[in-house]
Amino acid sequence: MSARLTTLPSGLAVVTDAMPELGTAAVGVSFGAGARSEREEEHGLAHLLEHMAFKGTARRSALAIAEEIEQVGGDLNAATGVEQTAYSARVLAADVELALDMLADIVTEPAFDPDELKREQNVIVQEIGSVEDTPDDLVFDMLQEAAFPGQPLGRSILGTEQTVRGLDRRALAGFLARNYTSGGAVVVAAGAVEHDAFVEAAARLFDRLPAGEAETPKAAIYRGGDKRAKRDLEQLHVAIAFEGRPYEAPDAYAAQVFTNLVGGGMSSRLFQEVRENRGLAYSVHAFHWGYADAGLFGAYAGLGPEDAAEILPVMLDVLHDAADGATEREVLRAKAQMRAGLLMSLEQAASRADHHARHQLAHGRPLDLEETLAKIEAVTVEDARAAGKLMLGSAPTLAAIGPTRGLMREDRLAERLGARRSAA
Repeated sequence: MSARLTTLPSGLAVVTDAMPELGTAAVGVSFGAGARSEREEEHGLAHLLEHMAFKGTARRSALAIAEEIEQVGGDLNAATGVEQTAYSARVLAADVELALDMLADIVTEPAFDPDELKREQNVIVQEIGSVEDTPDDLVFDMLQEAAFPGQPLGRSILGTEQTVRGLDRRALAGFLARNYTSGGAVVVAAGAVEHDAFVEAAARLFDRLPAGEAETPKAAIYRGGDKRAKRDLEQLHVAIAFEGRPYEAPDAYAAQVFTNLVGGGMSSRLFQEVRENRGLAYSVHAFHWGYADAGLFGAYAGLGPEDAAEILPVMLDVLHDAADGATEREVLRAKAQMRAGLLMSLEQAASRADHHARHQLAHGRPLDLEETLAKIEAVTVEDARAAGKLMLGSAPTLAAIGPTRGLMREDRLAERLGARRSAA
Protein backbone atom coordinates (compact mmCIF):
# COMPACT_ATOMS: atom_id res chain seq x y z
CA MET A 1 0.00 0.00 0.00
CA SER A 2 1.44 3.34 -1.09
CA ALA A 3 -0.65 6.16 0.34
CA ARG A 4 0.56 9.71 -0.27
CA LEU A 5 -0.65 12.84 1.52
CA THR A 6 -0.47 16.46 0.43
CA THR A 7 -1.96 19.20 2.60
CA LEU A 8 -2.91 22.27 0.59
CA PRO A 9 -2.40 25.83 1.92
CA SER A 10 -6.15 25.95 2.59
CA GLY A 11 -5.77 23.04 5.01
CA LEU A 12 -7.48 20.57 2.67
CA ALA A 13 -5.88 17.12 2.89
CA VAL A 14 -5.47 15.20 -0.38
CA VAL A 15 -4.66 11.48 -0.18
CA THR A 16 -4.03 9.00 -2.98
CA ASP A 17 -3.25 5.30 -3.00
CA ALA A 18 -2.11 4.16 -6.44
CA MET A 19 -3.15 0.68 -7.56
CA PRO A 20 -1.60 0.60 -11.06
CA GLU A 21 -2.97 -2.85 -11.82
CA LEU A 22 -6.49 -1.38 -11.93
CA GLY A 23 -8.25 0.47 -14.72
CA THR A 24 -10.71 2.10 -12.32
CA ALA A 25 -10.58 4.47 -9.37
CA ALA A 26 -12.56 5.24 -6.25
CA VAL A 27 -12.76 8.97 -5.55
CA GLY A 28 -14.24 10.70 -2.54
CA VAL A 29 -14.48 13.69 -0.27
CA SER A 30 -15.15 13.26 3.45
CA PHE A 31 -15.82 15.75 6.20
CA GLY A 32 -15.17 15.46 9.93
CA ALA A 33 -18.77 16.29 10.70
CA GLY A 34 -21.72 13.98 11.07
CA ALA A 35 -24.80 13.54 13.21
CA ARG A 36 -22.82 14.42 16.32
CA SER A 37 -22.16 17.90 14.91
CA GLU A 38 -25.85 18.79 14.91
CA ARG A 39 -27.41 21.23 17.32
CA GLU A 40 -30.50 20.02 19.15
CA GLU A 41 -32.91 21.65 16.72
CA GLU A 42 -30.95 20.17 13.79
CA HIS A 43 -31.56 16.51 14.60
CA GLY A 44 -31.37 14.59 11.31
CA LEU A 45 -29.85 17.49 9.37
CA ALA A 46 -26.49 15.89 8.53
CA HIS A 47 -28.29 12.95 6.93
CA LEU A 48 -30.76 15.21 5.10
CA LEU A 49 -27.85 17.29 3.78
CA GLU A 50 -26.22 14.15 2.40
CA HIS A 51 -29.47 13.30 0.59
CA MET A 52 -29.88 16.81 -0.80
CA ALA A 53 -26.38 16.86 -2.28
CA PHE A 54 -27.58 14.73 -5.18
CA LYS A 55 -30.74 16.79 -5.76
CA GLY A 56 -29.20 19.54 -7.82
CA THR A 57 -26.50 22.22 -7.73
CA ALA A 58 -26.02 25.66 -9.22
CA ARG A 59 -24.69 23.99 -12.39
CA ARG A 60 -26.48 20.62 -12.52
CA SER A 61 -30.03 19.42 -11.97
CA ALA A 62 -30.68 16.19 -10.08
CA LEU A 63 -31.27 14.44 -13.41
CA ALA A 64 -28.09 15.88 -14.90
CA ILE A 65 -26.06 14.57 -11.96
CA ALA A 66 -27.44 11.07 -12.46
CA GLU A 67 -27.07 11.13 -16.25
CA GLU A 68 -23.55 12.58 -16.27
CA ILE A 69 -22.04 9.96 -13.97
CA GLU A 70 -23.92 7.08 -15.57
CA GLN A 71 -22.96 8.27 -19.07
CA VAL A 72 -19.41 7.17 -18.25
CA GLY A 73 -20.52 4.00 -16.44
CA GLY A 74 -19.75 5.35 -12.98
CA ASP A 75 -21.77 5.71 -9.82
CA LEU A 76 -22.12 8.13 -6.92
CA ASN A 77 -22.82 7.37 -3.29
CA ALA A 78 -22.80 8.97 0.14
CA ALA A 79 -22.99 7.97 3.79
CA THR A 80 -23.62 9.86 7.01
CA GLY A 81 -21.97 8.64 10.19
CA VAL A 82 -21.85 9.83 13.76
CA GLU A 83 -18.65 11.83 13.31
CA GLN A 84 -18.01 11.86 9.55
CA THR A 85 -19.90 12.27 6.27
CA ALA A 86 -18.55 10.82 3.02
CA TYR A 87 -19.36 11.40 -0.65
CA SER A 88 -17.85 8.99 -3.17
CA ALA A 89 -17.70 7.93 -6.80
CA ARG A 90 -16.39 4.96 -8.76
CA VAL A 91 -15.25 5.58 -12.33
CA LEU A 92 -12.86 4.45 -15.04
CA ALA A 93 -9.36 5.93 -14.90
CA ALA A 94 -10.11 8.43 -17.68
CA ASP A 95 -13.03 9.89 -15.72
CA VAL A 96 -11.36 10.66 -12.37
CA GLU A 97 -11.43 14.43 -12.89
CA LEU A 98 -15.09 14.32 -13.93
CA ALA A 99 -15.94 12.48 -10.71
CA LEU A 100 -13.91 14.96 -8.70
CA ASP A 101 -15.66 17.89 -10.38
CA MET A 102 -19.09 16.42 -9.61
CA LEU A 103 -18.20 15.75 -5.98
CA ALA A 104 -16.86 19.29 -5.57
CA ASP A 105 -20.02 20.66 -7.15
CA ILE A 106 -22.45 18.83 -4.88
CA VAL A 107 -20.67 19.74 -1.62
CA THR A 108 -19.86 23.38 -2.43
CA GLU A 109 -22.87 24.58 -4.45
CA PRO A 110 -25.95 22.49 -3.62
CA ALA A 111 -29.15 24.16 -4.82
CA PHE A 112 -31.43 23.09 -1.94
CA ASP A 113 -34.44 23.44 -4.23
CA PRO A 114 -37.59 23.73 -2.04
CA ASP A 115 -39.55 21.15 -4.04
CA GLU A 116 -36.66 18.68 -3.96
CA LEU A 117 -36.26 19.33 -0.23
CA LYS A 118 -39.89 18.50 0.46
CA ARG A 119 -39.68 15.29 -1.58
CA GLU A 120 -36.49 14.21 0.15
CA GLN A 121 -37.95 14.90 3.58
CA ASN A 122 -40.77 12.52 2.65
CA VAL A 123 -38.23 9.90 1.56
CA ILE A 124 -36.37 10.15 4.87
CA VAL A 125 -39.59 9.90 6.85
CA GLN A 126 -40.21 6.61 5.03
CA GLU A 127 -36.65 5.56 5.91
CA ILE A 128 -37.33 6.34 9.58
CA GLY A 129 -40.46 4.20 9.39
CA SER A 130 -38.44 1.37 7.89
CA VAL A 131 -36.07 1.40 10.88
CA GLU A 132 -39.06 1.39 13.23
CA ASP A 133 -40.15 -1.80 11.48
CA THR A 134 -36.66 -3.35 11.81
CA PRO A 135 -36.20 -4.14 15.51
CA ASP A 136 -32.67 -5.52 15.17
CA ASP A 137 -31.66 -2.04 13.90
CA LEU A 138 -33.89 -0.04 16.21
CA VAL A 139 -32.50 -1.71 19.34
CA PHE A 140 -29.10 -0.14 18.64
CA ASP A 141 -30.61 3.34 18.30
CA MET A 142 -32.29 2.73 21.66
CA LEU A 143 -28.98 1.54 23.13
CA GLN A 144 -27.11 4.64 21.97
CA GLU A 145 -29.84 6.87 23.40
CA ALA A 146 -29.74 5.09 26.76
CA ALA A 147 -25.93 5.23 26.92
CA PHE A 148 -25.61 8.92 26.02
CA PRO A 149 -28.96 10.47 27.03
CA GLY A 150 -29.68 14.06 26.03
CA GLN A 151 -26.53 14.29 23.91
CA PRO A 152 -25.85 14.38 20.15
CA LEU A 153 -24.05 11.04 20.45
CA GLY A 154 -27.24 9.53 21.82
CA ARG A 155 -29.48 10.66 18.97
CA SER A 156 -30.28 8.59 15.89
CA ILE A 157 -28.63 9.65 12.64
CA LEU A 158 -31.93 9.78 10.75
CA GLY A 159 -33.72 12.15 13.11
CA THR A 160 -37.46 12.01 13.78
CA GLU A 161 -40.36 12.83 11.48
CA GLN A 162 -40.95 16.07 13.39
CA THR A 163 -37.34 17.26 13.31
CA VAL A 164 -36.74 16.28 9.67
CA ARG A 165 -39.90 18.03 8.45
CA GLY A 166 -38.93 21.11 10.47
CA LEU A 167 -35.61 21.61 8.67
CA ASP A 168 -35.39 24.21 5.92
CA ARG A 169 -32.96 25.58 3.35
CA ARG A 170 -31.50 28.06 5.84
CA ALA A 171 -30.71 25.28 8.34
CA LEU A 172 -29.01 23.21 5.64
CA ALA A 173 -26.91 26.15 4.45
CA GLY A 174 -25.90 27.01 8.01
CA PHE A 175 -24.71 23.50 8.80
CA LEU A 176 -22.85 23.36 5.48
CA ALA A 177 -21.03 26.63 6.18
CA ARG A 178 -20.06 25.60 9.71
CA ASN A 179 -18.86 22.10 8.97
CA TYR A 180 -17.98 21.59 5.30
CA THR A 181 -14.67 23.45 5.50
CA SER A 182 -11.27 22.90 3.90
CA GLY A 183 -9.53 22.30 7.22
CA GLY A 184 -12.05 19.64 8.19
CA ALA A 185 -12.06 17.71 4.92
CA VAL A 186 -10.07 15.13 2.98
CA VAL A 187 -10.20 14.45 -0.75
CA VAL A 188 -9.13 10.90 -1.50
CA ALA A 189 -8.61 8.52 -4.41
CA ALA A 190 -7.49 4.91 -4.71
CA GLY A 191 -6.88 2.87 -7.84
CA ALA A 192 -5.76 4.15 -11.23
CA VAL A 193 -4.72 7.62 -10.09
CA GLU A 194 -1.59 9.77 -10.31
CA HIS A 195 -0.91 11.77 -7.16
CA ASP A 196 0.36 15.09 -8.50
CA ALA A 197 -2.36 15.39 -11.14
CA PHE A 198 -5.01 14.51 -8.58
CA VAL A 199 -3.69 17.09 -6.10
CA GLU A 200 -3.74 19.79 -8.81
CA ALA A 201 -7.32 18.94 -9.74
CA ALA A 202 -8.44 18.84 -6.10
CA ALA A 203 -6.85 22.23 -5.38
CA ARG A 204 -8.59 23.76 -8.38
CA LEU A 205 -12.02 22.17 -7.97
CA PHE A 206 -12.36 22.47 -4.18
CA ASP A 207 -11.16 26.07 -3.89
CA ARG A 208 -14.77 27.07 -3.12
CA LEU A 209 -14.70 25.28 0.23
CA PRO A 210 -14.70 27.84 3.06
CA ALA A 211 -11.49 28.04 5.06
CA GLY A 212 -11.16 26.87 8.64
CA GLU A 213 -11.91 23.83 10.73
CA ALA A 214 -15.26 22.20 11.35
CA GLU A 215 -16.95 22.93 14.66
CA THR A 216 -15.82 20.74 17.54
CA PRO A 217 -18.79 18.86 19.01
CA LYS A 218 -19.48 18.93 22.73
CA ALA A 219 -17.69 16.30 24.81
CA ALA A 220 -19.63 13.07 25.19
CA ILE A 221 -20.41 11.72 28.66
CA TYR A 222 -21.28 8.06 29.03
CA ARG A 223 -24.15 7.61 31.49
CA GLY A 224 -25.60 4.15 31.03
CA GLY A 225 -29.27 3.38 31.36
CA ASP A 226 -32.15 1.05 30.59
CA LYS A 227 -34.55 1.41 27.67
CA ARG A 228 -37.16 -1.25 26.86
CA ALA A 229 -39.97 -1.27 24.30
CA LYS A 230 -42.62 -3.95 24.63
CA ARG A 231 -43.84 -5.07 21.21
CA ASP A 232 -45.77 -8.04 19.90
CA LEU A 233 -42.91 -9.64 17.95
CA GLU A 234 -41.78 -13.19 17.37
CA GLN A 235 -38.31 -12.40 18.72
CA LEU A 236 -36.87 -10.42 21.60
CA HIS A 237 -33.92 -8.22 20.61
CA VAL A 238 -31.53 -7.46 23.48
CA ALA A 239 -28.32 -5.43 23.62
CA ILE A 240 -26.26 -5.04 26.79
CA ALA A 241 -23.42 -2.52 26.71
CA PHE A 242 -20.75 -0.75 28.75
CA GLU A 243 -18.48 2.24 28.26
CA GLY A 244 -16.04 1.49 25.45
CA ARG A 245 -12.72 3.02 24.50
CA PRO A 246 -12.14 6.11 22.31
CA TYR A 247 -10.26 5.36 19.10
CA GLU A 248 -7.21 7.33 20.28
CA ALA A 249 -7.03 5.52 23.64
CA PRO A 250 -3.81 3.52 24.19
CA ASP A 251 -5.88 0.37 24.70
CA ALA A 252 -8.19 0.86 21.69
CA TYR A 253 -6.70 -2.12 19.85
CA ALA A 254 -6.82 -4.26 22.98
CA ALA A 255 -10.52 -3.41 23.34
CA GLN A 256 -11.15 -4.55 19.77
CA VAL A 257 -9.19 -7.77 20.30
CA PHE A 258 -11.27 -8.48 23.41
CA THR A 259 -14.46 -7.78 21.45
CA ASN A 260 -13.44 -10.20 18.70
CA LEU A 261 -12.51 -13.04 21.03
CA VAL A 262 -15.70 -12.72 23.03
CA GLY A 263 -18.13 -12.33 20.14
CA GLY A 264 -16.49 -11.96 16.75
CA GLY A 265 -17.19 -15.26 15.06
CA MET A 266 -18.52 -18.80 15.33
CA SER A 267 -15.61 -19.86 17.55
CA SER A 268 -16.13 -16.94 19.95
CA ARG A 269 -17.24 -17.44 23.53
CA LEU A 270 -20.64 -15.83 23.04
CA PHE A 271 -21.51 -17.83 19.93
CA GLN A 272 -20.37 -21.10 21.46
CA GLU A 273 -22.13 -20.65 24.80
CA VAL A 274 -25.30 -18.80 23.79
CA ARG A 275 -26.04 -20.54 20.51
CA GLU A 276 -24.12 -23.79 20.26
CA ASN A 277 -24.20 -25.01 23.88
CA ARG A 278 -27.54 -23.59 25.06
CA GLY A 279 -29.48 -22.87 21.86
CA LEU A 280 -30.75 -19.58 23.29
CA ALA A 281 -30.38 -17.39 20.20
CA TYR A 282 -29.95 -17.64 16.46
CA SER A 283 -28.05 -14.36 16.23
CA VAL A 284 -25.48 -13.30 18.83
CA HIS A 285 -22.37 -11.14 18.57
CA ALA A 286 -20.25 -8.54 20.34
CA PHE A 287 -19.50 -5.01 19.15
CA HIS A 288 -17.23 -2.09 19.95
CA TRP A 289 -17.72 1.42 18.58
CA GLY A 290 -14.91 3.87 19.21
CA TYR A 291 -15.49 7.61 18.90
CA ALA A 292 -13.19 10.60 19.34
CA ASP A 293 -13.76 10.85 23.10
CA ALA A 294 -16.06 7.95 23.95
CA GLY A 295 -16.91 4.37 23.09
CA LEU A 296 -19.54 1.69 23.48
CA PHE A 297 -18.83 -2.02 23.98
CA GLY A 298 -21.39 -4.75 24.31
CA ALA A 299 -23.24 -7.77 22.99
CA TYR A 300 -26.48 -8.37 21.11
CA ALA A 301 -28.79 -11.38 20.91
CA GLY A 302 -32.02 -12.10 19.06
CA LEU A 303 -34.02 -14.85 20.76
CA GLY A 304 -37.41 -16.35 21.48
CA PRO A 305 -39.35 -14.88 24.43
CA GLU A 306 -39.28 -18.21 26.29
CA ASP A 307 -35.55 -17.71 26.91
CA ALA A 308 -35.77 -14.09 28.06
CA ALA A 309 -35.00 -14.84 31.71
CA GLU A 310 -31.83 -16.75 30.88
CA ILE A 311 -30.18 -14.63 28.21
CA LEU A 312 -28.71 -11.75 30.25
CA PRO A 313 -27.18 -13.89 33.03
CA VAL A 314 -25.53 -16.10 30.40
CA MET A 315 -24.22 -13.20 28.32
CA LEU A 316 -22.86 -11.38 31.37
CA ASP A 317 -21.12 -14.50 32.64
CA VAL A 318 -19.50 -15.01 29.24
CA LEU A 319 -18.24 -11.43 29.12
CA HIS A 320 -16.83 -11.45 32.65
CA ASP A 321 -15.31 -14.91 32.30
CA ALA A 322 -13.49 -13.73 29.17
CA ALA A 323 -12.16 -10.67 30.99
CA ASP A 324 -10.90 -12.92 33.78
CA GLY A 325 -9.55 -15.77 31.69
CA ALA A 326 -9.06 -15.03 28.00
CA THR A 327 -6.43 -17.42 26.67
CA GLU A 328 -3.40 -16.97 24.46
CA ARG A 329 -5.06 -19.04 21.76
CA GLU A 330 -8.19 -16.87 21.80
CA VAL A 331 -6.15 -13.68 21.56
CA LEU A 332 -4.12 -15.06 18.65
CA ARG A 333 -7.32 -16.03 16.85
CA ALA A 334 -8.90 -12.61 17.45
CA LYS A 335 -5.80 -10.84 16.14
CA ALA A 336 -5.78 -13.08 13.07
CA GLN A 337 -9.40 -12.11 12.40
CA MET A 338 -8.53 -8.42 12.63
CA ARG A 339 -5.49 -8.74 10.37
CA ALA A 340 -7.29 -10.79 7.75
CA GLY A 341 -10.35 -8.55 7.80
CA LEU A 342 -8.22 -5.46 7.22
CA LEU A 343 -6.09 -7.00 4.48
CA MET A 344 -9.08 -8.46 2.65
CA SER A 345 -10.89 -5.13 2.72
CA LEU A 346 -7.88 -3.37 1.21
CA GLU A 347 -8.13 -5.48 -1.95
CA GLN A 348 -10.90 -3.12 -3.14
CA ALA A 349 -10.12 0.45 -4.23
CA ALA A 350 -13.31 1.84 -2.68
CA SER A 351 -12.48 0.27 0.66
CA ARG A 352 -8.93 1.64 0.56
CA ALA A 353 -10.20 5.13 -0.15
CA ASP A 354 -12.69 4.84 2.71
CA HIS A 355 -10.03 3.59 5.15
CA HIS A 356 -7.70 6.46 4.25
CA ALA A 357 -10.42 9.11 4.55
CA ARG A 358 -11.58 7.86 7.93
CA HIS A 359 -8.04 7.57 9.24
CA GLN A 360 -7.03 11.00 7.97
CA LEU A 361 -9.99 12.66 9.68
CA ALA A 362 -9.58 10.71 12.91
CA HIS A 363 -5.79 10.66 13.25
CA GLY A 364 -4.46 13.36 10.93
CA ARG A 365 -2.80 10.92 8.54
CA PRO A 366 -3.84 8.21 6.07
CA LEU A 367 -3.89 4.57 7.06
CA ASP A 368 -0.41 3.11 7.59
CA LEU A 369 -0.88 -0.61 7.09
CA GLU A 370 2.36 -1.73 8.71
CA GLU A 371 1.77 0.48 11.74
CA THR A 372 -1.77 -0.82 12.15
CA LEU A 373 -0.73 -4.46 11.83
CA ALA A 374 2.04 -3.88 14.38
CA LYS A 375 -0.44 -2.40 16.86
CA ILE A 376 -2.72 -5.40 16.44
CA GLU A 377 0.18 -7.80 16.88
CA ALA A 378 1.41 -5.98 20.01
CA VAL A 379 -1.78 -6.75 21.98
CA THR A 380 -1.10 -9.36 24.67
CA VAL A 381 -3.41 -11.60 26.67
CA GLU A 382 -2.95 -9.27 29.62
CA ASP A 383 -3.84 -6.26 27.47
CA ALA A 384 -7.05 -7.87 26.22
CA ARG A 385 -8.13 -8.94 29.71
CA ALA A 386 -7.38 -5.49 31.13
CA ALA A 387 -9.41 -3.77 28.43
CA GLY A 388 -12.30 -6.14 29.05
CA LYS A 389 -12.23 -5.56 32.81
CA LEU A 390 -12.05 -1.79 32.36
CA MET A 391 -15.07 -1.71 30.06
CA LEU A 392 -17.11 -4.15 32.14
CA GLY A 393 -16.41 -2.07 35.24
CA SER A 394 -18.57 0.78 33.98
CA ALA A 395 -22.31 1.28 34.42
CA PRO A 396 -24.41 -0.98 32.18
CA THR A 397 -26.66 0.10 29.35
CA LEU A 398 -29.54 -2.12 28.30
CA ALA A 399 -31.86 -1.85 25.31
CA ALA A 400 -34.57 -4.37 24.46
CA ILE A 401 -37.46 -4.49 22.03
CA GLY A 402 -40.10 -7.18 21.63
CA PRO A 403 -41.78 -9.43 24.22
CA THR A 404 -39.67 -8.13 27.13
CA ARG A 405 -41.59 -9.90 29.89
CA GLY A 406 -39.22 -12.20 31.77
CA LEU A 407 -36.10 -10.21 30.94
CA MET A 408 -33.97 -9.42 33.99
CA ARG A 409 -35.14 -6.24 35.70
CA GLU A 410 -32.90 -3.19 35.90
CA ASP A 411 -32.40 -3.52 39.68
CA ARG A 412 -31.55 -7.22 39.40
CA LEU A 413 -29.08 -6.45 36.64
CA ALA A 414 -27.33 -3.92 38.86
CA GLU A 415 -27.26 -6.39 41.75
CA ARG A 416 -25.78 -9.13 39.60
CA LEU A 417 -23.07 -6.88 38.23
CA GLY A 418 -22.28 -5.58 41.72
CA ALA A 419 -21.93 -9.11 43.07
CA ARG A 420 -19.70 -10.11 40.19
CA ARG A 421 -17.43 -7.12 40.69
CA SER A 422 -17.23 -7.69 44.45
CA ALA A 423 -16.15 -11.28 43.86
CA ALA A 424 -13.46 -10.29 41.36
